[in-house]
Formats: sequence, C-alpha cells, structure tokens
Amino acid sequence: MRRAVVLGWGLLLGVLVTGCTSGQSVVTAPQSGSVTSPVPGTPSVSVGRTTPSASGPSSPSSPSVPAVASVGDTLALSGLKPEERVDVTVVKVVDPATAKESFSSPKAGSRLVAVQFRLRNTGTAVYEDSPSNGARLIDSEGQQFTASAATDTTAGPGFPGSVTVTPGDTALGYLTFVIPTASRVAKIQFTLDSGFASSTGQWTVA
Repeated sequence: MRRAVVLGWGLLLGVLVTGCTSGQSVVTAPQSGSVTSPVPGTPSVSVGRTTPSASGPSSPSSPSVPAVASVGDTLALSGLKPEERVDVTVVKVVDPATAKESFSSPKAGSRLVAVQFRLRNTGTAVYEDSPSNGARLIDSEGQQFTASAATDTTAGPGFPGSVTVTPGDTALGYLTFVIPTASRVAKIQFTLDSGFASSTGQWTVA
C-alpha cells in the first residue's frame, strides 16, 4: 500500500514538473519592413541584416548574419491562448529620462530610462494585460530591471495600469525603468500576458 502511495505521488510530481517546463522562446527576428524612421534626437542603431547581393546568393565562406531586432523594429509575439497575437514595437528609448513629478525623481546613483512600446493586436481575441509586468530592461552586465508602473516621465504619456486592445487596434505608451547611473542599456524584453506567455521579444539597444 505504501509503495502505491509513493508511486502515485511520483506520477503527480512528474506531471507538475512537466507542466512547468514548457518551452520558452526568445524572438529576435524583426518583421520584414518593420524598421521605422529614426526619431529626431535618437541615436541611430546599426544592426546586422541579411541583404541579397546583386551578384547572387552569398558564398559558403560568407555566412548570413541573423537579423537582430533593434529600436524601431516590430516583433510578432504569441500569448497564452492561440488566438492571442500581438505585434510589439520598441518605438523609442529615452535615456536618461526626467521624472514628471519631482517626488518621483530617482535617488542618487540611479537614473530613469523611458521606453515607448506600441502594441498592435493582430489576433482574434481582445488582449487585456498590464504591460509593465511583462517588460524587462537588461544592462551590459546582464542585470535585469522591471518597469516602475508608478513613475511617469516627461518623455510622453505612459501606459495605464492595464490596457484593453481589441483585434486590429493599437496601444501606445511609455514604461519607465530605474537603473544604476553607471549601467549601460543593452537589451529590452517584452512578454505578453504579464510575462507568462511562452514567447519573449528581445531588442538590442546600441
């Protein structure tokens, strides 16, 4: 009887572990033609892209460079449900950013970085989410920072606590990050469904 109980718990544990280890993917290849014109005052970003040669395909000695999304690029992300699809664009990165209210200014040794996202619902279901929960900023040392939902900056309107985007519609807003003054912004990540979806978009910041 005891062996049967132990075996039963072992099977249950195996099911739970299997359910928690679903594959997570990182999306870095931008959609074709998604690059937007540089915003005045924003540093241009140079990324490696595969450009067909006028003389034909690349030779084996010149392997193609994988496309890497940067500021201005759009990534197609999937949600927890099959009908949830959102095109996410990192429109602009303002670094450093200025707090809209003086009491929101960062402490000594820290600075604000404002990132503008565009979320376009390309699925068939209404998309409801709290954008700040699924956004991450990564510095050159690999440190990750979450968005500060309570901090607005003079860069522009921020996202509200939650957004509701119907199919075909778009939501636009800034998310603010508080990072050390010495940190250099390297990457921006965004995951649907408050960070619980299986695909994460990643943009490289020059």
